[in-house]
Amino acid sequence: MTPEALRQELASGTLRPAYLVVGTEPLLRDDAVAAVREATLGDAPADFNFDRLDGAKTTPAALMDVLRSLPVMAPRRLVVLRDPEPRRGAAKALPEAIAEAVGLLEADGETVLVVVAEKVDGRARWVKAFGAKARVDCDPPKRSRELVNFVKAESKRQQVSLASGAADLLAERVGPHLLMLRNEISKASLLAGLGKQVTRDHVATSTSDIAEEPIWDLIDAIGEGRGADALGTLGKLLSAGAAPPAVLGSLVSHFRRLLRLRSGGNVPGPPFVQRKLDSQASRYTERRLIACLQAIHQTDLALKGAGGLRPELVLERLVIGLVG
Repeated sequence: MTPEALRQELASGTLRPAYLVVGTEPLLRDDAVAAVREATLGDAPADFNFDRLDGAKTTPAALMDVLRSLPVMAPRRLVVLRDPEPRRGAAKALPEAIAEAVGLLEADGETVLVVVAEKVDGRARWVKAFGAKARVDCDPPKRSRELVNFVKAESKRQQVSLASGAADLLAERVGPHLLMLRNEISKASLLAGLGKQVTRDHVATSTSDIAEEPIWDLIDAIGEGRGADALGTLGKLLSAGAAPPAVLGSLVSHFRRLLRLRSGGNVPGPPFVQRKLDSQASRYTERRLIACLQAIHQTDLALKGAGGLRPELVLERLVIGLVG
């Protein structure tokens, strides 16, 4: 189901014992987890009733211990497990434990399990354990109409009224960067005034054209080793209101493509795009690309508060490292 379908189901009073939240769009994943958290915990204290687990560090025994814990001063507990398929370590057996846990939770209404992943193998036993009805797909809109529909739904959620054509212009100017779109809707609403309808003129005034070209300018500058240009483009993007997580999302997607090419895989696309990607991939070794993706992951943690630097400085440091 979609995140919107999840919200509707939760609003109707249906709360499943386990959910699989999967997809490449972090905003949708985070929204889905937040919706389940609200439905599970409500106003109950979260200190003893909410556990966050990292798949790279969680053993099957640790997972089962957490799931068997009883709620404190609340009817239910919530357990959120992220990235359950690590490449190495003792947690390799974790997926099997997840499959077992989902079966046990079906008979127990005190704990809700949410497993979050960017990508999963639908053939895996642990994925099938959730069933189609408990899977929340969080991929970004791929077509312009889907993106416009997201803008309209998000505006409704923010209680912002859009005039005819305003949603289309927002989607055109910002592109498939959902967190950025959310922020731009708020900015346009502030410009229009409390309770006033947001028009195309408001959007044109408040929203910079940051859809695709500047993002690709940044990516090309990094891939071609033009450090000064990359830092300059990053500064322009951030000054124009680009959200750091949206910039990071574009970078991780691009470097995954380069790694796929460097590993002998194919990346579909027009011939001129293929030539550009091939040229950029040739600048990196496979080991270096893996290190770049790890650096992007560390930057993501820093943006979420793991470090102490401002987001702009965190991204600048990352860009310098990616240029190499």
